[in-house]
Amino acid sequence: GQWGRRRVGEGVLPGQHRGLGMPQIGDTERSCADPSEPRGDDWMKTAPGLASIVWSPGPLGKSLSTSSRLDLVEGDPQLRPAPGAAETKVYRRRWVMLVLFSAVSASNAFMWLQYGIVSNIFTRFYGVDPLAVDWLSMIYLLTYIPLILPVLWLLDRRGVRDVVLVGAAFNCIGAWVKIGSVGPELFAVTFFGQFVCSVATVFVLGIPSYLASVWFGPREVSTACSVGVLGNQLGIAIGFLLPPILVPNVEDMDELAGHIRNMFYITAGVATFLFILVIIVFQERPELPPTQAQARARSLPPEQYSYLASILRLVRNRPFMLLVVTYGLNVGCFYAVGTLLNRMIIIHYPGEEVNAGRIGLTIVIAGMVGSLICGIWLDKTKTYKQTTLVVYFMSLVGMVVYTSTLSLGHLWVVFVTAGSLGFFMTGYLPLGFEFAVELTYPESEGTSSGLLNCSAQVFGIIFTICQGKIIDTYGTLPGNIFLCVFLLIGAGLTGERSNGFGGFVTLLKVQCAKSLV
Repeated sequence: GQWGRRRVGEGVLPGQHRGLGMPQIGDTERSCADPSEPRGDDWMKTAPGLASIVWSPGPLGKSLSTSSRLDLVEGDPQLRPAPGAAETKVYRRRWVMLVLFSAVSASNAFMWLQYGIVSNIFTRFYGVDPLAVDWLSMIYLLTYIPLILPVLWLLDRRGVRDVVLVGAAFNCIGAWVKIGSVGPELFAVTFFGQFVCSVATVFVLGIPSYLASVWFGPREVSTACSVGVLGNQLGIAIGFLLPPILVPNVEDMDELAGHIRNMFYITAGVATFLFILVIIVFQERPELPPTQAQARARSLPPEQYSYLASILRLVRNRPFMLLVVTYGLNVGCFYAVGTLLNRMIIIHYPGEEVNAGRIGLTIVIAGMVGSLICGIWLDKTKTYKQTTLVVYFMSLVGMVVYTSTLSLGHLWVVFVTAGSLGFFMTGYLPLGFEFAVELTYPESEGTSSGLLNCSAQVFGIIFTICQGKIIDTYGTLPGNIFLCVFLLIGAGLTGERSNGFGGFVTLLKVQCAKSLV
């Protein structure tokens, strides 16, 4: 987040290299004190066509990317704002907004997995085939695809408070609908309730990077985005852990119905409480902007902004579209693993429904640690491309190791390998969000995140259906190899024409040296 922290070459947009499949960001330490580098608004003249792009924040304060040339770093005399710069302030209540949003996201994510992790139990209770229960999870992915563009338009027009409020409302309504679905003949009702909850996902899944930019300073925006993503991951972790405990695999159908009803009441109560909190507490934006980028965003006339033009610019942005594909491949694999984890574990370890949930919990907890570490690392180094490449490659390695050890007959080994897989695969989520913001500046964070998530949902549906069929026909090993192949493709695309590993190692040495000093 500094005036001169970005390499800018002739004819290249800010944040991009010439000659790279994806731009290299943050690997040089040039400042505006260098007379060869443009100052202020002159940087736009170095990028042919950029000055013709008309953009504005929307009526309720669309955010610019932090870590851009419009941001300032406190404490550096050469980087202090010029006289007349807008007043900025970082408010303590930013953490309240972030934690409340994360809780809403967690509640919604829990309901995504509350069927899948005990899929064998719900298959028996409702008398349906396994694919029907898989669709209770995949409906979250399918709903996102047609609704994301209208929700992004709503985010542009109404702002983040209204979007989060609507998402919390759908989450609450869907949870109460499912309470009325506890009966072997009521699968259609439970599917409808899950569909309503899936609509809520569209309103909350892409918000972390937007919320972080609107409320947080330039030195903490990546960390804040990681915390926002952690909320969703926390809900997934609880979704892996609690359903096997709350809904044990008992033979008596009436007793089983009572367990299911209790779980639905708990989720409805939590969703209702969070909805009320959003109404009372959640705010659109702080009175004063946290960064100079936000200050400039607020000063731009809203009538200049074209939502359709913004989408078209993103689609024409080749580095961003490459990230959309690679992000979709990685997160789509994660969705498939999460949805089918119960089936894979039960095949090799019959009767271990509770441990299947604990393995899923291990994946997500490890991923939460990875997400937080990646966020802090990005705030310190801004090495988006190198870090993304390393984490992507390690996700592939983790998937290969998990695939190789799943059938060994030792559950503790599966816990260890699943944890290593989750550390990198789930840790990649905030990396993708923040890298997209850098690649697409000055477009909306909500729009870029929404398109990333849309890609993930498409690949998630494809991978879940295909891997499920492969597992049913040939076993878990071919099904997991299927995912490994696509992770390999994604890693190759991420590293296309890249010197990412060398740059990452060099930067790691520099950071270690700074720490020692």
